[in-house]
Amino acid sequence: MPVVLSAVGHCFDDAPWLFRGLDAVLEPGLVYALTGPSGSGKSTLLALLAGWMYPAEGSIDRGTSPQVSWVFQNPHGVAGRSAADHVALPLLARGITPSEADSQATAMLDRFGLAHLASRPFRALSGGEAQRLMLARGLASNPTLLLIDEPTAQLDHTTAETVNNAIAAAASENTIVVVATHDTRTRNACSAQIDLGDYFAPGEASLTSGLKQ
Repeated sequence: MPVVLSAVGHCFDDAPWLFRGLDAVLEPGLVYALTGPSGSGKSTLLALLAGWMYPAEGSIDRGTSPQVSWVFQNPHGVAGRSAADHVALPLLARGITPSEADSQATAMLDRFGLAHLASRPFRALSGGEAQRLMLARGLASNPTLLLIDEPTAQLDHTTAETVNNAIAAAASENTIVVVATHDTRTRNACSAQIDLGDYFAPGEASLTSGLKQ
């Protein structure tokens, strides 16, 4: 089910508007790059999409009972638990049997190029491996909306490339993926772009469309 944003705008208290007049229809199966200059509200829009906050104006229709997963900029895991355990846990939480969870976790790790690291503890993973693991874990919860915040901000070029490839692989017919990023390589790995710079300029509200295929 698509997520529909209608004339969405947000500001905090008496501070200037971050963005206004944002209209977009986010479709399952696509990966959206959320771009814009620092301070344009990328992380704020992710929080609005997640339902953690309400927009100051406009509306966001996420359908009924959306399942949201969020992959943060800094990967967080349990140091001594294996990569496979991190992916199996959300599967078990969905009521899947342990044997089936192990099987699905293995398949998900393989999808993100991590199958050979299934038994490796989280503390032994590189930054790129840990970030790809968080993407795999996020998808394992079967979300309707997967939100990813600056996934390559602290990675070197080569490591960032592996994460960008994983983001491109995160597309699913049942999942909308939105990636907040400054990285042009990450943006290019996505299916479409929402540029928040198109929705606000100092002293005026821009109502031009920023959804770019």
